[in-house]
Amino acid sequence: MIIDKFEKIINYKFKNESLLFEALTHSSSKAVKSNKKKNNYERLEFLGDRVLGLVLAEYFFKLFPDSNEGFLNDYFQKYANQDFLSQFAKKIQISDFIKTQKGDNLDNNKSVLSDVIESLIGAIYLDSNIDECRKFIVNNMLKIVSETDHPIKHSKSLLQEFCLDQFKQLPKYSMVDKSGPDHMPVFTVSVNINEKNAMLAKGSNLRNAEENAASKLLAFLKI
Repeated sequence: MIIDKFEKIINYKFKNESLLFEALTHSSSKAVKSNKKKNNYERLEFLGDRVLGLVLAEYFFKLFPDSNEGFLNDYFQKYANQDFLSQFAKKIQISDFIKTQKGDNLDNNKSVLSDVIESLIGAIYLDSNIDECRKFIVNNMLKIVSETDHPIKHSKSLLQEFCLDQFKQLPKYSMVDKSGPDHMPVFTVSVNINEKNAMLAKGSNLRNAEENAASKLLAFLKI
């Protein structure tokens, strides 16, 4: 069965398989549209996001007992961000198991892929406990981490540091446009420094669009 195959991939056996089905069901699925009582992954994503945050914070807090808040936050952001979660989603080929409307290709949809990983964590939490979530996150998602594995600072963080250092103020972001269907929106965001060198970028959500805009501005400024 397809469900057994997925459980082997994630190394976790659900006691309540309906939670897993819910975690893998997109809002565009015909089953959701035709049955108002049929849930999609969004509620579980909300829960899983909080569980993931707690587990990662605890993990790095204990792993680096002498490190300051900034150091810990950099590591946290490296493993809690959309890029990392979507990469893990691709690794376990989760798009093959997501129920969605016919024709949707989620292989490169970072927003959906990362959301489903969070919903999966939420489902595991409800099906068992925080300890099982910790095992899944640490043993399946995290690589061996050491202080020589320098966390990657995101473009927004780098641009913010540059602006504070050079201009004593933050870069300004503004949403220019939102297009596309509700289940696969496209956001267009502008970013500028002192009303100069404005850059536009698109993303599947505001956070992603802002990150892309910051990256373009950094490249333009050659930072």
